[in-house]
Amino acid sequence: MSLKSVAARIFARIIFKRTQKWVENPIETQKKVFNHLIKEAKNTKFGLDHEFETIRTHSDFVQKVPIRDYEALKGYVEQVVAGQEDILWPGKPAYFAKTSGTTSGAKFIPITKASIEHQVEASRNAILNYIHETGRTSIVDGKMIFLQGSPELSEKNGIKFGRLSGISAHYVPAYLQKNRLPSWETNCIEDWETKVDKIVEETIEEDMRVIAGIPSWVQMYFERLKAVSGKKIGDLFEKFELFIYGGVNYEPYRAAFEELIGRKVASIELFPASEGFFAYQDRQNVKGMLLLLNSGIFYEFVKADEFFEDHPKRITIEDVELGVNYAMVISTNAGLWAYDLGDTVQFISLDPYRIIVSGRIKHFISAFGEHVIAKEVEYAMEEAIKETDAQVQEFSVAPQITPEGNELPYHEWFIEFVKKPADMKKFVICLDRSLQEQNSYYLDLIQGKILQPLKITSVRKGGFKAYMKSVGKLGGQNKVQRLANDRKVAEGLEKQKEN
Repeated sequence: MSLKSVAARIFARIIFKRTQKWVENPIETQKKVFNHLIKEAKNTKFGLDHEFETIRTHSDFVQKVPIRDYEALKGYVEQVVAGQEDILWPGKPAYFAKTSGTTSGAKFIPITKASIEHQVEASRNAILNYIHETGRTSIVDGKMIFLQGSPELSEKNGIKFGRLSGISAHYVPAYLQKNRLPSWETNCIEDWETKVDKIVEETIEEDMRVIAGIPSWVQMYFERLKAVSGKKIGDLFEKFELFIYGGVNYEPYRAAFEELIGRKVASIELFPASEGFFAYQDRQNVKGMLLLLNSGIFYEFVKADEFFEDHPKRITIEDVELGVNYAMVISTNAGLWAYDLGDTVQFISLDPYRIIVSGRIKHFISAFGEHVIAKEVEYAMEEAIKETDAQVQEFSVAPQITPEGNELPYHEWFIEFVKKPADMKKFVICLDRSLQEQNSYYLDLIQGKILQPLKITSVRKGGFKAYMKSVGKLGGQNKVQRLANDRKVAEGLEKQKEN
């Protein structure tokens, strides 16, 4: 065992013990975070506008601070972007994470020194937790790759900005720099396809042991490696042991990954965002991710089916229930207050608090009142893959409200197969049955002859990549929208369907 491996094992044990202290005192931990946030920000413009000086309890906070999304908070953010101090958090932020996706263009999410340190710490702790649990330290002796955006940053009024992954690249610990790939120059390449080719060139002869990124883009990297080398990934990288991912559910991709790799590898799921790092998988054989309660983030939860009411009930972790679909609302040490993250989660354990990401509060299908969410379609896909020999590259679901002729409406699944099922009819039946079993509203609509069972539109090989490129979201941290209540994504994918 190398000196680095010995040090990693010792450090992992120390971090595990530190983590257990707050895991065993979750409610008290969150109260301390809440009080600290209020105290620190009471003299900011936001704190003065919302009378933080008078806030003592969560009930006070609910009365003073309404839930806001980015658009509603934008007036304050624009003052910060303009260079003003003490607006949302004392002083100026260290960075802005620039993201897209709002109706009015780019979002500038403030990141403070404290918040980026928590982001980096959470990433590190996820790996150290894996080492502590499994005792496998050899991963620190080989190379690691993180498929991410460019680390090159721009500047606005003295504050640097760029993609979150690019900002994080500046905080890679010194002891990992020699292990980390790709090179800085390659990481700065903006064109994704050019970048992947260069990454293949730099890594194909290396001792890769940890690979991280969004599954769909890692899969593209693996396919390029296999095409160039003629080998399966597990043969090319004999000591490849750990895949780290976030952003989307890995399960629909797992079979295709294992085919590309040629064997099973361990994996760790992360739940990071520009707004904060919220959870990581803390057990290899237990579902869900440990909610990080000691990372400068105070959490509130609103039942998803009540979220769009005028005054939905806001609760803390003290009152959450298992299996309920909650919209997650956060207040952070970067100056986001009662902020609608847009993600929905479900608790699958309350001791400790573990969650799964169930979807996006605005991403669902409810054209007929069925309210199908991402978790349900992803689980249905997992079940269909298990029951057939199919392998799936990517998929997205949309309602078909006005089919041709006298057909009943249906859910249309756009699927790019790595390997089509030998029995497509069985595959469709498995998908639809699983969805009916999970969602009683969908079941009622099928049985009531309001909807007909789902239909599949096969997307040509490379079709999803072509679609993402056409909308300017190829590679990096971009994710395919899993489902929608309209046909916007579907219209783009229709151009990519098989002839």
